[in-house]
Amino acid sequence: MVFKVLVVDDSTFYRRRVREILDDDRELEVIGEARNGQDALDKIDTLLPDVVTMDVEMPIMDGISAVKAIMEKRPVPILMFSSLTHHGAQATLDALEAGALDFLPKKFEDIAQDRKDAARLLCTKVRLIARRGVGIKRPVLKRIESRKFPDNAPKPAFFKSSNLLSGRKDATRQPTVSSIKASGKRYKCLAIGASTGGPVALQKILVALPSDFPYPIVLVQHMPGTFTNAFAQRLNSHCDIAVKEAEHGDILKPGCAYLAPGGKQMLIESSGSHKKVVITDANPSDKINYKPSVDLTFGSLAKAYGGDLLGIILTGMGADGREGCRLMKDNGATIWAQDQDSCVVYGMPQAVAVANISVNSIDIDDMSSCILTEMT
Repeated sequence: MVFKVLVVDDSTFYRRRVREILDDDRELEVIGEARNGQDALDKIDTLLPDVVTMDVEMPIMDGISAVKAIMEKRPVPILMFSSLTHHGAQATLDALEAGALDFLPKKFEDIAQDRKDAARLLCTKVRLIARRGVGIKRPVLKRIESRKFPDNAPKPAFFKSSNLLSGRKDATRQPTVSSIKASGKRYKCLAIGASTGGPVALQKILVALPSDFPYPIVLVQHMPGTFTNAFAQRLNSHCDIAVKEAEHGDILKPGCAYLAPGGKQMLIESSGSHKKVVITDANPSDKINYKPSVDLTFGSLAKAYGGDLLGIILTGMGADGREGCRLMKDNGATIWAQDQDSCVVYGMPQAVAVANISVNSIDIDDMSSCILTEMT
């Protein structure tokens, strides 16, 4: 199957550059270009693309407004291009809340050092979210009672999920559960890892947790370094728990979530009776694709907490988190995964599910209530 792509950007040069890369992929065909959000809206009706690439900053109608309008008028998978600035981070997070599924830095040198690797990643992401257009739906999400989260906040579209890496066929399913019975197990920490689709999924979980949540929360989201502080600030403004970008030396406290900074690695170590955050620079010589890495952080949690952990893997491409979860489980921890149908990309959750590491697959709508049942 060949997926039809609409490229939206106010720069003729950039549209041409993206077109050349996507047209080199046998599964992708650029069927049109648009100069701004309004032009994109007009062309979507006639061209009927399977996926859209969208710039954030454009005249007449910007990318965020365009995403909102597209999701209301004719939902279609959207990949955003964004500058790696604080303003770009805020705008990209707005676009994800409005319904865009993923994003990439606009400068290709920020995606990968090698141009071929950057082009390969762009094509992979476009293919993956295009496949989510099969059976696209706009679910009615349960209202989350939170004094900081506006009732009229845009809700994301979720799509039929992929296999572990390529998304070419449905993955092996682990049965979905919507509720659990508390196991009575002792816990000391909640750990969550996510990638593609994670920002919206994490927000959905965290806004439902009360301010007196009795354990610290460790978050690892694949995201550039310039984005994680903006994301932590956004979560903190929406949530009753405290959320911060983790800093070296932080002592983990109940009711606070610590987000791993992008471009670095986060470890949790014992310090007397406390657990503290250790932030290290990512070593270019390390054969680790993700910075931050769920595997590294979860592996350190297994050493620091033993089995007193609930680990959760959310939507994302690839298998980061599988080995970290394996270490946690070997130490007695409980592992859950987001279920297939509510994932944007069913890669990371599938990796722990098919390896028989996770004991439950849970719809994102039910994840927070299951956490509260199990841990409080």
